[in-house]
Amino acid sequence: MEAIDARDLRLPNEGIALSAHRAEHGPRLAPRKVIQTYDPDEWEIFIEEWAHGLVPQYARVQRFGGAGDRGVDVAGFRTAKGFEGEWDCFQGKHYDKSLTPSVAWPEMLKVFLLPVLNPIYTLPRSYSFIAPHGVATSLGHLISTPTELKKKFLEQLTTSQAKSFRELNEDTRAAVITQAENTDFSIFGSVEVIALIQQHSLTPFHAARFGGGLPNRPVADPPPDEMSSSEMGYIRKLVDAYQERFKSVDSIAAVETHEWSGRHFRRQRESFFRAEALRNFARDSVPPSTFEKLQNELHDAVIETAEAPHPDGLERLRQTLDQAVNAQLSSNALIQVTEPADRRGICHQLSNDDRLTWVTHE
Repeated sequence: MEAIDARDLRLPNEGIALSAHRAEHGPRLAPRKVIQTYDPDEWEIFIEEWAHGLVPQYARVQRFGGAGDRGVDVAGFRTAKGFEGEWDCFQGKHYDKSLTPSVAWPEMLKVFLLPVLNPIYTLPRSYSFIAPHGVATSLGHLISTPTELKKKFLEQLTTSQAKSFRELNEDTRAAVITQAENTDFSIFGSVEVIALIQQHSLTPFHAARFGGGLPNRPVADPPPDEMSSSEMGYIRKLVDAYQERFKSVDSIAAVETHEWSGRHFRRQRESFFRAEALRNFARDSVPPSTFEKLQNELHDAVIETAEAPHPDGLERLRQTLDQAVNAQLSSNALIQVTEPADRRGICHQLSNDDRLTWVTHE
């Protein structure tokens, strides 16, 4: 597999970070080949990402892989009650061949042991095996015939010499048998690799792993006529800049009726809402914090201009916005879909957050 670009550093709990290069080109292998190169930990992270894209969405998705996971690699909780409410279990097995029944039996035992050993747990609403090479024909046939799957599992409880079955004490074994006999084994299933990759493509993490570019960005809505409290930070700073230049333009109402300031102000609001739309697009299309990284990169690109001496605040604003538009930004994936108005709007977001200001009182 192609070595990961040095710019594609992992974000904690977020899988692979996303650079512009990786979003466009991705690794050179086909997606189903890429996932075969993952180690078990990366495979669980991939499954966690995939679960975030399922519809309807879960109240919470959590990864438990590793020692002490109790047979649950990733759980999709349908309610805030977690294991005490409805939940789905996703069991990842990253082997170099298809999963067989001998691999499945001990994993199924673990999930039955959950409520047996601690009644606070409920059995999952569904339990899915997920493996890069899928399930073997023998296991696939059993999963497709839940009655036969139950029969074979119950046989394992009394005949298997596998360590996990052999070490059950008689009380626990009896409780598991009772639990299994009263369970509809259609809860057990598997996720095919093609469906896995297609569903993963609906998550913000897909371009980081497989490239192919970002989805088309929707057209941004125009700013609402009524200004909200969430805009007031950057708007007040704009009014300060207009007033420093034009003196009489000392309120939003005065700005809106002033010939030059009014036109300029409307463009700035349009840019701000373009940037807000970009933020929303990023939330659904790229890994978490990608948009915030773009804001930080743009801040770094303009801060020297913003803090340099200027005749007045309006000139500081104008030159900072020009610097934002012309700044050479290349590492962030969102650059592919970012236009000049977005960059100006990000400056107003930074102003809204008190990271940029136009009128200084030295």
